[in-house]
Amino acid sequence: MEKQWFVVNTYSGHENKVKEKLEMRAESMGMQDYIYRVVVPMEKVKEVKNGVEKEREKKMFPGYILVEMVMSDEAWYIVRNTPGVTGFIGSSGKGAKPTPLQPYEVDKILNSMGISRMDVDKDLVAGTKVNIIDGPFKGMTGKVESLSPEVNKVNLLVDLFGQETSVEVELGQIQKM
Repeated sequence: MEKQWFVVNTYSGHENKVKEKLEMRAESMGMQDYIYRVVVPMEKVKEVKNGVEKEREKKMFPGYILVEMVMSDEAWYIVRNTPGVTGFIGSSGKGAKPTPLQPYEVDKILNSMGISRMDVDKDLVAGTKVNIIDGPFKGMTGKVESLSPEVNKVNLLVDLFGQETSVEVELGQIQKM
């Protein structure tokens, strides 16, 4: 089974508490191999108050968090029974497993936050083979040459006209083979 992203419904205003509790439960129950990341989708917004422009973070989807996990019975149970969780989105209820988000949906949300769907530290190292799934080099394969996670980019070596060429792409445009 592979890890996928799911949307979890929480009590509105409790997203950060649920994130914290879920991460603690996953660690205490030894489920780190099933529950990988919990994200509260945030966006930066500019507000003008009393003639002063301020930038603050606002929840993109109040009452919802994203969980990257392997959908097993145990992982489902842990997430579903975390205090503050009301259920999974895409599930009919009655114990049915939910539908995961599509990769392009996850990429859109995470990229707007400056995060990649891939766990750069674990998934990508120099020499890793990847498929390019978006952009001008879509459909090509390449090897990771270097990473710049702080700017959400990666340099790849791709075969262009029989010659190995270095190209820079965004992390959301690649998928590990």
